[in-house]
Amino acid sequence: MRLISLDQCQAGIKLGRPIYNENGVVLLAEGVELTDKLIDKLKQYNVSIIYIEDEASEGIEIVDAVPEELRMEAINTIKVGLSDIAQLSVAHTNIQSMMKSGRAIRSFQKIFRGIISSLTENRMAINLLATTKIQESYVYTHSLNVAIYSCQLALENGLPLKDIEEIGLGAMLHDLGKLYVSRDILQKPGKLTDEEFEQVKLHCQLGFDTIRKVHEIPLPVAHCALQHHERIDGTGYPRGLTGDEIHRYAKIISVIDVFDAVTNPRPYRSAELPHKGLELLYAGSGTQFDSRQVDMFKKCIAIYPPGLTVKLNDGRVGIVSEYNFHAVGRPQIRIIQDAEQQRVQPYEIDLTAQENLTLEIVEAAALLPS
Repeated sequence: MRLISLDQCQAGIKLGRPIYNENGVVLLAEGVELTDKLIDKLKQYNVSIIYIEDEASEGIEIVDAVPEELRMEAINTIKVGLSDIAQLSVAHTNIQSMMKSGRAIRSFQKIFRGIISSLTENRMAINLLATTKIQESYVYTHSLNVAIYSCQLALENGLPLKDIEEIGLGAMLHDLGKLYVSRDILQKPGKLTDEEFEQVKLHCQLGFDTIRKVHEIPLPVAHCALQHHERIDGTGYPRGLTGDEIHRYAKIISVIDVFDAVTNPRPYRSAELPHKGLELLYAGSGTQFDSRQVDMFKKCIAIYPPGLTVKLNDGRVGIVSEYNFHAVGRPQIRIIQDAEQQRVQPYEIDLTAQENLTLEIVEAAALLPS
């Protein structure tokens, strides 16, 4: 099985996994043979990537550290929870009464326990490939990604369950304050003015002020919202904190937040490939970001996981067949097309081998959704 961009899809291809709508309902089942009409319909629904089964990817197994069903449940929980809080702000209603004695918080905690259980049982690098479904709001998917990655990084830190749950909740709510920032500003395709950027920066304080009023939420969770844009050299916001002035949870979440943000498309820029996201973190390691957290994060994620279709700088196309934990940006690849894009008898190359060190991945359409 492998993952390809829908733009690369042709009639006759068989789905390797189901395609869901935004509510978790199956639109197309595993094994369905796609037609031109179905492909056009998927494009209308903004589906950009699909899992397929073909001879070229035979034997390549895609393993999820967090099951698709749990991801779908988490997305819906985030949608309901954040929507409730947003309505409360508009209505000026008491948050605790509207959350009905912390029902939303208990739902979040239930999700985290499921995520933590899955991560603990599997203990593998997290697959960055998302569930194939109708595209969700960036806020929801970003919140879930940051929560999952943060839980994995917290496990890597050897933290107790209580701390991991708090970090997960803090990660899921870290951008809560953006609900109170103008959508026109958040979705502006061009560069923000200084005044607009000041409005965006307010989301840290606004999120903190909302979360700390909810007695069911531990105070460190509120500090995740407040401090996730702080940098250890003092160049962050809103308070310009340095070093140990920044809460240890926020140091974890800040690393994840930046990585997920730069590897996903935004209205004002395209997405970066995962190894470029890691390079950005390492460029700021020890100055902006806690170097220990950056090093451990690299061990937590499979930036080019098995099943991903990639293009090399010499023009050849292949499928990642095996992940390399010692060189995360240089996996083993099963070549399926030559430099002229002609099909070839599949063969394996290892990007860590001496003779392949000049090769690098330059394109992975499935990781760069439009």
